[in-house]
Amino acid sequence: MFKSEWRKVLTTRKMIISIVAVLFIPVLYSGMFLWAFWDPYDHLSSLPVAVVNDDKGTTYEGEKMELGDELTKKLIDSEQFKFEEVSSDTADKQLKDLDYYMIIRIPENFSEHATTLLDETPSKLVIDYIPNEGYNFLGAQIGETALDRIKAEVNGQVSKTYAEQLFASITKLGDGFTEAANGAGELDAGAKKVVDGAEDLEGYLEQLASSTVELSDGTDKLATGAKKAASGATDLAKGIGTIEDGSKQLAAGAGQAATGANDLAKGITSYTEGAAQVAAGQATLVEKQQALAAGISNVASGSASLQAGANQLNNSAAGLHQGISALSQQMQGVLASLPEEQAQALQATLNQLNEGSEQLAGGVSQLASSAGQLQQGAAQLQDGSTQIAAGQQQVAAGANKLVANSDALVKGAASLQAGNATLASKLSELANGAGTAKAGANELASGLNTLVQGSTTLNDGTSLLAEKSGELAEGSSTLAKGTKGLADGTTTLAGKLSEASDEVNIQPNDKNYDMVAQPVKVEKEAINKVPNYGTGFAPYFISLGLFVGALLISIVFPLVEPATRPTSARAWFFSKVSILAAVGIIQSLISVAVVVGILGLEPENLLMFTLTAILTSFTFLAIIQMLVSIFGDPGRFIAILTLIIQLTTSAGTFPLELVPDPLKSFNPFFPMTYSVQAFKATISTGDMAFLGFNNSVLAGFMIVFLIITFGYFALVFKKRYSNEAATPEA
Repeated sequence: MFKSEWRKVLTTRKMIISIVAVLFIPVLYSGMFLWAFWDPYDHLSSLPVAVVNDDKGTTYEGEKMELGDELTKKLIDSEQFKFEEVSSDTADKQLKDLDYYMIIRIPENFSEHATTLLDETPSKLVIDYIPNEGYNFLGAQIGETALDRIKAEVNGQVSKTYAEQLFASITKLGDGFTEAANGAGELDAGAKKVVDGAEDLEGYLEQLASSTVELSDGTDKLATGAKKAASGATDLAKGIGTIEDGSKQLAAGAGQAATGANDLAKGITSYTEGAAQVAAGQATLVEKQQALAAGISNVASGSASLQAGANQLNNSAAGLHQGISALSQQMQGVLASLPEEQAQALQATLNQLNEGSEQLAGGVSQLASSAGQLQQGAAQLQDGSTQIAAGQQQVAAGANKLVANSDALVKGAASLQAGNATLASKLSELANGAGTAKAGANELASGLNTLVQGSTTLNDGTSLLAEKSGELAEGSSTLAKGTKGLADGTTTLAGKLSEASDEVNIQPNDKNYDMVAQPVKVEKEAINKVPNYGTGFAPYFISLGLFVGALLISIVFPLVEPATRPTSARAWFFSKVSILAAVGIIQSLISVAVVVGILGLEPENLLMFTLTAILTSFTFLAIIQMLVSIFGDPGRFIAILTLIIQLTTSAGTFPLELVPDPLKSFNPFFPMTYSVQAFKATISTGDMAFLGFNNSVLAGFMIVFLIITFGYFALVFKKRYSNEAATPEA
């Protein structure tokens, strides 16, 4: 049976030619497909793509920006596609005429939108992608992939432009930090001076607070003394009023004495009788006059002391007013550095002090003036009193002489008349001086009352000044602490600004700009690397070619009809299987030789790749043999349906997860699933365990279908040839 089958094949020219042709079917399928799609991306430079640049450019930061021109130039120089720059009308027309697969249009506002990053509503850069998907869908898909690269390139270019501006701004910021650090250093030095001044101010204000307490005590004593002086001045005015009344009465008596002296001259005859009375009265008058002269002398002495005290008090009040005015002016600088509420309170106190000291100075001045007038009146009164005393002495002497010497009475009466006239005149002057002294005493009392009021106001003001100066001293202590904190803060600020200046003081270059524009670099570290489409599709197309080859061998070689009468089912079956095995081995070796030797496929394990190809071919031949042997031509139709199902469910192109769910259920039940996985293991992954599993399943399919075919041969042999005698070979 073996010899008959092989002799028939080798001696029948038509059959041998057909079988030889069928031997190349797998390599035609797998080899041509793999050759056509081995690395299509290597020929993208031949794919015509139109570039339409409508960008009008713009100006950014004083520089002309024409991103559309730069992008167009880079696209053409990249040779990623066959880019051709054309006008918009030409591109649209030739796209419809199938001269271009796609159009990349750069709009007129492309560069302008690149400058809107910091606008309130920035505008994205738009690139119009117009593919002719009806012309070639995969070409459009490849164009989308390329457009992503173009998008990344444009993003990088725009980001680089922004990075240049950003680094320029950072450089300016660094200069600003340097200037700020210098200013902060000066501020720190000034803050330290402020600390020293605040500490000095604290000491001065503490002294001021202590001095204002003493000033308050002094003004309190001044107010008390002024009250006493006012009371004494009132009593003085009353006493001088009494003197005025007495001097008037004395003047009237002197007038009467003068009249009497005149009468004496007329009534000299009766003087003897009244001489003793006159002498006695005159003696009394001299005694009283001496007492009056002593009182007037005391008044003069007291008025002189009062004048001196009033002058001294006037000088002190004037000095106090000047001191408070000077204090008010000196405090103006302090007030400017105090909080507004404390400054207003202290200013009000200073105003009250100034007003009270001014009133005190005015009142004391009036007091000094009135004391002067009092002293003048007292002096006049003392002079008149002295003259009166002298006159009284004269009168007394005359009276005594009159008594002693009546002969000299005429002369004495004349002298008495003259003395009494003088006495009357001087007593009038005394009355006038007493009136003037009374007026001065009244003015003195009024001035002292004014002094009392001013000293009271001054006392209130100094008390408030003492209180507020104490608060001011406390505030100055807080100010000293705050200024120390300010100095510490300015020191820290100067240091940090200096550090910030060092941090931003950079010198960027193109590498920095590129880093900002494209900070992420993707490095592909693939495992089981597949260098091209051909290598990736080889498991799928080799499986397809071997199945088609197995299907076509069933057309040119009779799978059931024996070359001679079978002697046994086993011999009949193996004679057919031997031819198919030889065909399977040869077409597998041819496919391996072409894809490895000519196309350049580099499997991980060439031996296992070859054995897997032979096993796959045997498996597909066993399936076809079973279907065609049992069902004939319908079996070939079933084989074609099986091929179609396997092509869609074997995951040879797209992953199984992307296949529709109804088709996924067929995947485990067809041999091409395992042949594709076995070829992937031998070509790319090198996973021998996975390869062993898949080859075991393929071997299982082969054995099962060979057993079914053998059973069929045994059944046919039993029905057709078991009762016939075997005819000898010719």
